[in-house]
Amino acid sequence: MSRHYRATLFTPEVLAAQQAAYGQAQSTPPSDGPDSLGPDEADFIAACDSFYLASVNPEGWPYLQHRGGPPGFFHVLDPRTLAFADLRGNRQLLTVGHLATEDRVALFLMDYPQRRRLKLLGHASTHSLAEDPALAARLAPAGIPTAHVERYVRIRVVGFDWNCPKYITPRYTAPQVAQVVEPLRQRISELEAQLRARPAVT
Repeated sequence: MSRHYRATLFTPEVLAAQQAAYGQAQSTPPSDGPDSLGPDEADFIAACDSFYLASVNPEGWPYLQHRGGPPGFFHVLDPRTLAFADLRGNRQLLTVGHLATEDRVALFLMDYPQRRRLKLLGHASTHSLAEDPALAARLAPAGIPTAHVERYVRIRVVGFDWNCPKYITPRYTAPQVAQVVEPLRQRISELEAQLRARPAVT
């Protein structure tokens, strides 16, 4: 159950805003520690091909970046630990720099076709590939040269929450569209073959 997510974010100020806007504040069940990811969360994370990661710099400015890869590139190591390979990019290393002084992060994972989203809070750390070569090899995304992996990131989960589907516009990736369209392509090919086999009308 995602109690710690609410306990962490539903501050007195948030509850006061809810009370002022709606005449009542949402309940915050007591939490005895960080939330543990269950099978539903693990399956959702394993299937995702991207997520958004927010970090904070020493001055308190948030920075949001996109991370993507083939499904399965984001790993659940255990119910409270996530990890992914950090690939070579634009060399700005904003998130890496932020994590050197502030390890708190927030993640947003989207499933647009099914209109689902998973929100996560955690403490992130960066690690050299030499620190744990076996884990680094496990985290390297399939089909991506290992030379493109610069480090790996480990996230200790603090809390998670599933958001409602309201206002999520369904969107589909090219492979998802191809999967749906493929039977239609096959049927068109069959019909075209039948037309070619018919005797010409004179």
